[in-house]
Amino acid sequence: MDVSTFYALFSATCFTLVGLWWSVVQKHEAWLRSPTGRRDAGGIYLAFLLPALMGLFAQVGGTANPHIWRASFVIVAAIGCWSTLRLLQRAHAAGDAGTFARHRWIAAVIYAAVAVLGVAPELSKPLGVTPLQAEATLLILLVALAHWLVWEFMTHSEPGVETES
Repeated sequence: MDVSTFYALFSATCFTLVGLWWSVVQKHEAWLRSPTGRRDAGGIYLAFLLPALMGLFAQVGGTANPHIWRASFVIVAAIGCWSTLRLLQRAHAAGDAGTFARHRWIAAVIYAAVAVLGVAPELSKPLGVTPLQAEATLLILLVALAHWLVWEFMTHSEPGVETES
């Protein structure tokens, strides 16, 4: 598959997932009534939005003007890394971290790798792939982790709702 086609499909899919997530959250208003619920719902929102934005910037810059995608990937990845670490810190401090939330640092590491490849795209050469192909692989991993986060969030009790012991 052509990398440009991949990024077009990828970003459209991620934006669709953002819209679907909005629909799910709208049906569970209780999630937005507590700081924990808002934090977790917002974290999932960003988990789909940030890769979608990177996909769009990859299309705009592409191979014709790599400075656009490289700069945007570094900036968006820095935002993703910062927000992921912040969410991890808050979940840990609140003591409400599920399995994925405790391992959310994996997403921060992937965001860091995205940023590093944006700064030094030549690091993809030993892998035998173009920089945009290497970044695409990392973005796929981010979306897979986002699905894990959704699964964990949807299968645990609603934030702010006490369960019987």
